[in-house]
Amino acid sequence: MSKMRWMFVAACGVVAGVWLVQAQGPKVDAKNVLTGQAAFVDYRTMKPGTFRKITVADLPKPFDTQSAGNFPRVVPRPPDAWPQAPAGFKVDLYANGFRGPRQIRTAPNGDFFLAESTGNQVTVLRGRDKDGKPEETSVFATGLRQPFGIAFYPSGPNPQWVYVGNTNSVVRFPYKVGDLKATGPAETIIAELPPGGGHWTRDVVFSPNGQRMWVAVGSGSNVDDPDTHPREFHRANILEFKPDGTFVKIYASGIRNPVGLGVHPSTGELWCSTNERDALGDNLVPDYVTHVREGGFYGWPWYYMGDHQDPRHEGKHPELKGKILVPDVLLSPHNASLGLTFYDGQQFPSEYRGDLFAAEHGSWNRANRTGYEVVRVPLSNGHASGEFEDFLTGFVTPDGQVWGRPVGVVVSKDGALLVTDDGSQSIWRVSYAGK
Repeated sequence: MSKMRWMFVAACGVVAGVWLVQAQGPKVDAKNVLTGQAAFVDYRTMKPGTFRKITVADLPKPFDTQSAGNFPRVVPRPPDAWPQAPAGFKVDLYANGFRGPRQIRTAPNGDFFLAESTGNQVTVLRGRDKDGKPEETSVFATGLRQPFGIAFYPSGPNPQWVYVGNTNSVVRFPYKVGDLKATGPAETIIAELPPGGGHWTRDVVFSPNGQRMWVAVGSGSNVDDPDTHPREFHRANILEFKPDGTFVKIYASGIRNPVGLGVHPSTGELWCSTNERDALGDNLVPDYVTHVREGGFYGWPWYYMGDHQDPRHEGKHPELKGKILVPDVLLSPHNASLGLTFYDGQQFPSEYRGDLFAAEHGSWNRANRTGYEVVRVPLSNGHASGEFEDFLTGFVTPDGQVWGRPVGVVVSKDGALLVTDDGSQSIWRVSYAGK
C-alpha cells in the first residue's frame, strides 16, 4: 500500500468516528484564565498557578513574524535557581548525575525505571533514604540504542516483561517485580522501526486489555511531503502492534512528533504529547496534548489545526479538508512537549486527581523562549476543555539562560510527581506540603 494510501485510510477513518462522552465542567474558573494573545507563553510571564487557553481563533497567519533561531545554550544551574511550583508544593532534588535522563516509569513495587538515552541504558532507582535520595540505584540493562519508551507487560501487580523502545526497534527483558537487573538478554520484538534521523524517540504503551501495543514514531523532517520523501513512510504516526511485535495498522496519522504516550487510567483512551512544525513564525504551529482518536488524521504535513493549509504545501490534497482533527489542548508553539502522565495518586489535593501533567522541553524556534516547564491539564471525567496551567517553572534565569529542560513525568507510589531534566541531568520530586 502506498504512503499516501496509508495516510488517506487513516484520514477517512475520522468520518465514521463519533465522540460520545462529553466533558463535565472545567476545574478552573474561566474568569482567571489567560486567553487570546495573553495565553501564549513567554518565559518572562510563566508563573506557577497561571492558567491559559489557546484556541484556533487565536492563531496568526503564517509568517506573521519572522521565523527565529533562538537555540538555548544550557548553563550550569545557578546557586539561587530552583524549580518553582504552586503554593503548598515542595520541590526537592531526588537524584542527578545521569546521562540524558528522558522517559521514566513507575514499576508495580514503586521502583523507577529511567531511560538514560545518551548513556544507552535503563537504570532503576529505588526508594528514598533519610536525605531524600534513592536508597538503591542499579543499571537494569545496557547496550541499547537511544532508549526512550519503557512499559511493563502485562499490566497489574506482576508483569513478566519490561519493553523498551529503542530508536530503531522495540525489545523486551524478562522481569519479575523487584528485579534491579535484567535476568536475561534483550528479546527483539520489533526488529525494524522507521530509520533514524529527525525525531528519534519511540515511546511504548499498552492498551488496558493488553492486546494492543502502541509505538510513537515522529517525522524525519519539519514538513517534507510523504508523497515524495520515502523516509517519511510510517512516520509522524502512532503505530499499533500486537505484544508479540506483529504489525497491525497505523492507529493515527499526521502527528508530526508524538513524543509522549499515555493511557488514561479511567477511560482507557490513548493520549499523546506532540511537537508540531516549525518555521511559520513565533506563534505557529501550537504544540499540543490530546486524546488520540483511532483512525484520526491530525494534519501533518499538509494541514494544521483543522483545515489550515501549510503554505509550503499549498493546494495539495484538497480531499482531506474537513477530515483533520483539532487537538484537545493547544500549547504554546515550539514548547517541545515531551513526556506525559496522569495523576492517579492521593497526595495532591483532590482537584488534581485524574489530571494530566506534561513536560515542556523548551523552544528554539521562537524569539522569546517558551516551554522549559511542566504543565498541568485539568481533566473532567477524563476529558479536557482546553486549559492548561504553568505548574513547574524556574528552569530559565531572568536573563534568558537555560539550566533545566524537563522531559519525563511520572507519579510515585506515595503520590509525589517526579520530573526528569536532561538540562541539569537530574530528577526532581514535587510533593504537596499543604498550606
